[in-house]
Amino acid sequence: MSEVNGPPGSARPSGPPGPSGSSGASSTSSPHGASGPHDASGPAGARPVGGWTRFVTARPRLSLLAALVITALAVFAGSGVADRMGSGGWQAPDAESSYATEALEREFPASQPNLLLLVDSGTASVDDPAVAAEAVRITERLAGEPGISGVTSYWQTKAPALRAEDGREALIAARIGGDETEAGETLERIAPDFAGESGPVTVSVGGPVAVQHEMQTIIQEDLLRAELIALPVTLVLLVMVFGSAVAALLPLLVGIVAILGTNAVLRGLTEFTDVSVFAMNLTTALGLGLAIDYALFIVRRFREELDAGADTRTAVGTTLRTAGRTVLFSALTVAVSLSAMLVFPQYFLRSFAYAGIAVVLLAAAAALILLPAAFMLLGHRVNALDLRRLLRRGRKSGPGAAVAAEESGKGWARFARLVMRRAPVFAIVTTVGLVLLGLPFLGVKFGTADDRQLPAGAESRVVQEHIREGFPGSPGGGLEVLAEGEGTPAAYADLKERIENVPGVQRVDGPVTGDAVAYFSVLPEGEAVGQETQQLVRDLRAIPTGSLDTSVTGTAAVLVDSKDAIADRLPWAIGIIVVVTLLLVFLLTGSVLIPIQAVVLNALSLTAMFGAVVWVFQDGNLSGVLAFTSTGDIETTLPVLMFCVAFGLSMDYGVFLLSRIKEEYDRTGDHERSVTFGLSRTGGLITAAAVILAVVMVAIGTSRVTNTKMLGLGIALAVLMDAMVVRSLLVPAVMKLTGHATWWAPRPLRAFHQRFGLSEGESAPAAPGAKGEPGGSEKPAADGGTGEIPGTAREGEKVTTGA
Repeated sequence: MSEVNGPPGSARPSGPPGPSGSSGASSTSSPHGASGPHDASGPAGARPVGGWTRFVTARPRLSLLAALVITALAVFAGSGVADRMGSGGWQAPDAESSYATEALEREFPASQPNLLLLVDSGTASVDDPAVAAEAVRITERLAGEPGISGVTSYWQTKAPALRAEDGREALIAARIGGDETEAGETLERIAPDFAGESGPVTVSVGGPVAVQHEMQTIIQEDLLRAELIALPVTLVLLVMVFGSAVAALLPLLVGIVAILGTNAVLRGLTEFTDVSVFAMNLTTALGLGLAIDYALFIVRRFREELDAGADTRTAVGTTLRTAGRTVLFSALTVAVSLSAMLVFPQYFLRSFAYAGIAVVLLAAAAALILLPAAFMLLGHRVNALDLRRLLRRGRKSGPGAAVAAEESGKGWARFARLVMRRAPVFAIVTTVGLVLLGLPFLGVKFGTADDRQLPAGAESRVVQEHIREGFPGSPGGGLEVLAEGEGTPAAYADLKERIENVPGVQRVDGPVTGDAVAYFSVLPEGEAVGQETQQLVRDLRAIPTGSLDTSVTGTAAVLVDSKDAIADRLPWAIGIIVVVTLLLVFLLTGSVLIPIQAVVLNALSLTAMFGAVVWVFQDGNLSGVLAFTSTGDIETTLPVLMFCVAFGLSMDYGVFLLSRIKEEYDRTGDHERSVTFGLSRTGGLITAAAVILAVVMVAIGTSRVTNTKMLGLGIALAVLMDAMVVRSLLVPAVMKLTGHATWWAPRPLRAFHQRFGLSEGESAPAAPGAKGEPGGSEKPAADGGTGEIPGTAREGEKVTTGA
């Protein structure tokens, strides 16, 4: 991991102190002698401090005190947020299955039981008089509980589906009313009174509401454990990167503020809309990961300015104008990628957009407000408590950090030149390798989350496994056909006959009639959510129904509707991400080709993640090592979520690299040396940031809930592949192949960029005629072909660069 105390290859200026206390002349000029747009105010080190810099540094103690008060209020406002969250959200609320489910819950509560009591009679039969008497007593007691409706049992109905095939177990089914929060509270109240031994029987609590509640509880416990793992490991890694314990603590503080603030935002949102408990995992991961990313670049740039001789206030101003600007731009790109999930109707996906946008913007805000205030108070003490001295016993301290930074930069520069010398080989081999890693995703099968997401010993999962393996029929896989309208016995009989004649139907029960409404229970021949049952849903919806209005629900129907909803809106989500990414990267670079490259290369960086998700979690490879149960499919919304999050994080690293390449190209007009420079200045830092973020995601991936495990480990892999393969190999290779055409843009777009474009660096653009511009010379403008990395400071000269 590289030292980030100063830019690789930089040297301290030796000129006299400037007017503001900075040493050396801080002017930044093009190689052709053209003055930059900021030169009018004099050297960069002597520029007057104003605007945002003045705002955040005028009262640093007051700023930090206000942040402390706001954070304390956020802790109070966000307390108990997990208890108000739901563990569902995979169902599209405007789908046919959702409508039918709500109608059945309203008209026929017993048709939609969400609470199941598994009654185990031990060695006796469930028909034993003593067992039956106790079971009837439990059933009656359950029916008397507030919030419970539609109670039925095997001992009341003698329905074969409620009795295990071995005759030792049977079911009591009921409906807990209310939303997920209310249902969970009811379950917490009644479960201790019913679970356990009761006379000659043992009762276990299961059903969908128990699965959801247990999943919610386990996620909260696992999230706390993940934080306890991630925080100390991250601190150790930050100390290794920065050297200084003081500097290492700053990114952690920014991350904690972002996480606590986001919890408060999510708590407020639960008052108005449903929010998934899974979103808290993303809050922790992105809050720590992005806050550390942003703080790494800002702290590094501040220390760089101090090392160059600038006073504290000037160093803060330069840091905010350069690294701060890029952090703000990067946060915008990540937020846009996450906002694409708002187009989907499932609140599971929308919740991640709420959490992601909030935590990204809060992380950027905390980095741009708290860090400058802390810098003003710390000054050079930001380098205090160099814990790496313990590792350097017997060696002289002093220039060790600067030498490490310089050597790291030279290593990345040599690596970049190697890649560009063999650009076709690296581009082809890397691309083919990434595509091959993604091939397993071609065999993806989509399904729904069920009890097998839980660890093997979870009580609700055990109940569901007993039902799945020991009870007749296809438990959980039945379909319900709701029929509305003024139906007659003849009309219902005709509809039942039509349903029975549909291929794939094993048995039809019903109708159960009400006031101008009825429903039929359909037992499919195939698996609960298999392709045959999904086709059966479509066939049932297509049959003629005469004067009756029908709608179909059930597990397979929910899956069909969820897949259709995602397929309908996925082009919009991808379109939003692609179009906004193209626009933002164009505003950053002024190039037509670089935005296209960014989108394509970011997509390639995700192939390994998607291939691994199928190979591991769908096909079950490594299931023993990772301690999960493969269901043979992937929950429908997970790939969408992982795409949006991983694409945004890839753009985060891409922005930092491209901003440095663009800055140097503006300064020198030399394409290849600009690529080398950009990688030399950001390669080690991006790698360090990616490793730290991967540590956080792996900590999330230790969850006992399979979907959370998949999310954490999958995104960790995507982040590492992006930083270590795409940014290190593909970007320099592709930019070498595209050459100076990389920077081309038609005249109208060039004019647009000159007026509205964004830039991190303070250097002037290369003068007209520079290499790479229309009519420019092919001669390197930076160093006359000496082969040195552009940006190396000469005697008495300070080169101003980005973070």
